[in-house]
Amino acid sequence: MIPTRSEVNPQHTWNDVSVFPTVEAWANELAILRDGLAEVAGWQGRLAEGPAVLVEALSAIEAFRQRVEKVSIYAGLSAAVDRTDQAATARAGEASSLAGEAEGALAFVEPELLAIGQSRLAEWAAAEPRLAIYAHYLDDLFRRQTHVRSGEVEELLGLISDPFRGPVETADKLTDSDFRFRPAVGAGGGERPVTQGTIDDLLASTDRDARRSAWENYHDQYLAFKNTLASNLSTSIKQNVFTARARRHATTLDMALFTDNIPAAVFHNLLATFQRHRPVWHRYWDVRRRALGVETLHTYDIWAPLTAERPAVPYEQAVEWIVASLRPLGDEYAETVRRGSLEERWIDIYPNQGKAGGAFSWGCQGMHPFIVMSYADDAISLGTLTHELGHSMHSHLSWRTQPPVYADYSLFAAEVASNFHQAMLRGYLLEQDISRALKIAVIEEAMANFHRYFLEMPTLALFEWEMHRRVEDGKGLTADDMIAYLADLFGESYGDGMALDRERDGIRWATFGHLYADYYVYQYATGIAGANALARRVRSGGTDAAEAYLGFLRAGGSRYPLDALRDAGVDLTRPEPVEAAFEVLSGLIDQLDELGTGG
Repeated sequence: MIPTRSEVNPQHTWNDVSVFPTVEAWANELAILRDGLAEVAGWQGRLAEGPAVLVEALSAIEAFRQRVEKVSIYAGLSAAVDRTDQAATARAGEASSLAGEAEGALAFVEPELLAIGQSRLAEWAAAEPRLAIYAHYLDDLFRRQTHVRSGEVEELLGLISDPFRGPVETADKLTDSDFRFRPAVGAGGGERPVTQGTIDDLLASTDRDARRSAWENYHDQYLAFKNTLASNLSTSIKQNVFTARARRHATTLDMALFTDNIPAAVFHNLLATFQRHRPVWHRYWDVRRRALGVETLHTYDIWAPLTAERPAVPYEQAVEWIVASLRPLGDEYAETVRRGSLEERWIDIYPNQGKAGGAFSWGCQGMHPFIVMSYADDAISLGTLTHELGHSMHSHLSWRTQPPVYADYSLFAAEVASNFHQAMLRGYLLEQDISRALKIAVIEEAMANFHRYFLEMPTLALFEWEMHRRVEDGKGLTADDMIAYLADLFGESYGDGMALDRERDGIRWATFGHLYADYYVYQYATGIAGANALARRVRSGGTDAAEAYLGFLRAGGSRYPLDALRDAGVDLTRPEPVEAAFEVLSGLIDQLDELGTGG
């Protein structure tokens, strides 16, 4: 049985007291910040008084925003580890409201900076050295000038950020807290609970009956609420269309790419390359079908172990291997990972009732980067752990290196760092003297990683692009239309090598909360392409390649992501990294075929 939150060993939970010693301390900070809103908003109308005043104002505003972020993250993490905790849910709501109020109150900053003018700000920066750090921020602000609105409009856009979180929070609460899935039933008739924290483990079961019933029961629950979920996602898309139009972008895709200065060709080349390489996946389905010894492969067979022997990977062993795989980046990097995983409690490790599904890393400057996951003592969990630690180390180095204005990095850069860790771990383990079963498990984990980021995410990117275009054209979205469109896309990726369950495969858009962060999913695919190219350089290129990669992590938001990645050694404006990643995928399929599986 899955333990309740109170039954989990505190040593296996995130270090909440390192952020706030008590809930009361958090509530006190929340109250102080709410009372302090008027004071920090008092800088409005004063930024043009001179360089000294501007520096003081920006510093005060950054410090206030960081405190708001800290309050929000503490509340959000507390709610994520137990969606059934009503008090934690209420605190998350309070923090979200404060964050929205703060964004509205501070929305005057960019319109006032634009009013001062670029040439005058350059003169001030020359006279006031403390303004020098804002050079990239100001250059980017004036690049975005056409899409920054008046102070009044910016205030409104800031204030609606809290109510605009309604769809994603509704999806989270519905699927994490309210959904009750029928149990999976194995070949012997035994039942196993299906939850957001157990579904991945069940789909990796050696018992095909358990996999099938877990898959069906999980997706049938989403299908039972298909109209509600479709309306919810449609509302989120409409909100994004509203924001794009309010900011005078032609389309939502234009807005998403413009934010990080990404050329449209990056998005379109990725999807075109993916579509050309679907036959690579068709070949994998054949290898997997033969390995499993089944006549017809189904979606619920994608994660099934290919050998009867399923190597256990206890958490402590996972950390040891991850640390060893990261030694090429230097002892300081590797030891930071070890301390965070074993001593400083960066990670909320194991499943419990009410815990949010999936895994994520979250934090801000002034705290540890924390990870929420449900570790299951297997190779898939090993890959998830190192993936999230890649995010955490990216945050750790950015926060240590950059001033607050650049402490956060783009989503485009984020998925490179996480997938880099997985590529490093895979390369390390496949060079070791490990058992055949573990070697197969490592390759299977790699295939699961590629399946998620090089099949599911590009497929979802095609889906979300089409859904956004329909809304932009004034068309309505229905659950049945959304299910049918995604089923068609998965059918193209499955080819003749796997059976398509149109309803259950088609509803899978509802199982990916990523779609509430518009145009996020394509960045997983660019991320894995960039990650594999950089890992290959670091593993074969010595200290210079390692230092170049660390420079990318330390850059945070101080550079455009494509520029930082180019200096690290990969150019994602070109198709070659994506093509090379498909070559890596094809090589992994060859290894599985040569190893032979089953037994």
